[in-house]
Amino acid sequence: MDPMERIAQALERISPAPVPAPDFSVAEAFVWHCEPDRLESVHQVNRVEIGLLVGIDRSRDTLLTNTLQFANGKPANNVLLWGARGTGKSSLVKAAHAEVVKQAKDLKLIEIQREDLPSIGRLLSLMRGLELRFLLFCDDLSFDPEDSHYKSLKAVLDGGIEGRPDNVLFYATSNRRHLMPRDMIENERSTAISPSEAVEEKVSLSDRFGLWLGFHPCDQDQYLAMIRGYCDALGIKISDEDLRAEAIEWQQTRGSRSGRVAWQYVTDLAGRRDVKI
Repeated sequence: MDPMERIAQALERISPAPVPAPDFSVAEAFVWHCEPDRLESVHQVNRVEIGLLVGIDRSRDTLLTNTLQFANGKPANNVLLWGARGTGKSSLVKAAHAEVVKQAKDLKLIEIQREDLPSIGRLLSLMRGLELRFLLFCDDLSFDPEDSHYKSLKAVLDGGIEGRPDNVLFYATSNRRHLMPRDMIENERSTAISPSEAVEEKVSLSDRFGLWLGFHPCDQDQYLAMIRGYCDALGIKISDEDLRAEAIEWQQTRGSRSGRVAWQYVTDLAGRRDVKI
């Protein structure tokens, strides 16, 4: 066999075969998997109503407006939602998508894991040229010192020669504003010949998001308002006095106060009151 033919056959074996375009009409949300490449439909998305997200009004309105603009074919920005854990970042993305779909907008939500970012070019090829609009979502995005996955993300934020498809927008959540540890930034600056350029490629990744939405720990009033909102929506009967006493005790046992802690308390309360959620 000719050497070039053997090389061609070897490349065919290690290169993933093109994935056929899925039937996007079967669901509003999908999860991207690779090895092998496939889009798995999600028929019941784990999310809460947007009206139950208390204390993040400005971020909620900004993200919803941006998402509606995109769904309507207007210019819109990629968004980085950053801040403390449990403050509603991923919940807001999923709730905003649901709110847009309610308005008869055919917007598909596709979740991709951080470790699958190197395959994102193949995912984009499935969506390029379609009439549908797609919202790519990566939860808990961050990069470690030896991580080069951020280079793949640039295909979405900036695009290569082909550019990012006009029908694709990217939303990411992260606990880090600059997507990399602060000590990593400082270490590279201190050891580089040209400190101002040493971390520019990685730090500037955050700058490629047109919108930054910051999320911060809630205060006690917001925490209690979240719980009251959940209880009212779920039909859990509890007096304000009992709710306040129990919720504060729950928060103290957890050592933190956030939307996630509020929901965990409500879950416990619903179980004790025999209320389905």
